[in-house]
Order: sequence, then C-alpha cells, then structure tokens
Amino acid sequence: MKPQNQSNSDDRAVSPVIGVILMVAITVILAAVIGTFVLGLGDQLGDTAPQATFTIDDNTTDTINITKTGGQSIDGDDLALSVDGERVNESIGGGPWQTGERRQISSDSEFDGGEAVVRIIHDPSGNAIFERTWDFS
Repeated sequence: MKPQNQSNSDDRAVSPVIGVILMVAITVILAAVIGTFVLGLGDQLGDTAPQATFTIDDNTTDTINITKTGGQSIDGDDLALSVDGERVNESIGGGPWQTGERRQISSDSEFDGGEAVVRIIHDPSGNAIFERTWDFS
C-alpha cells in the first residue's frame, strides 16, 4: 500500500497542460475573429460583382445597344459603361435589368469609328462584368 503523501507526479501535470492549451486556442480564435472585423475584411466579402452575360448589336456613332442574355437581375443604376477606358455613362439606369431586356445607351460625345473595347462596370465593386471589342464603323 502507498503512503498518502506520495502520488504519481505524471498524473498531476496533465490537467494544467490541457488547460493552458485550451486557453491558448480560445485566445487565438478570438483574436482572429475580432481582427477580421476590426480590419474590415468581413465587410469586403459581400462586395462581389454580379454574374451576367450581354450582347452588343446595332450600334451607331452615338448609341450602344446592349441586350442582357443571362444571369441574375442587376440594377442599372449600379452599372456604368466605358468605351476604350473612358466612362461614357456613370449609370445605365432604368431600374432592374432582366434577362432578355435590351437597353440603348447614349453618349454626349460620339463614339469614334473603328474598334473599341466596351465594358460594363459594376460600380459598387468596381469590377468589369462584361468586356467586348466592338467595331463602330
């Protein structure tokens, strides 16, 4: 029989070591969650551009006709049009743009003849959701 004042020293160290490991793990997880929101990384997750497809047709030197051919509905007020990197409209407008709907976008200045890169830009995210080279001649 063992005397009462003697105990196995291996059994006594297990509980404090597990406690310290758990406290460190909880601290690391809390720091990561709080740091994500403090640095604003959590807000950026929702700023993605919508998915949609478009076609361009029957253009003149002062209008571009674009038809939405697929994807989710997009608010035209959130879309801008650029031709060769220069914004010609700050908003396509017209409310929600549904698949199959055609919009005619006019510009105060005429589109130069020849080829140009046409982009539809989603303004909240700043991403181009459509890009195509078009011949305006």
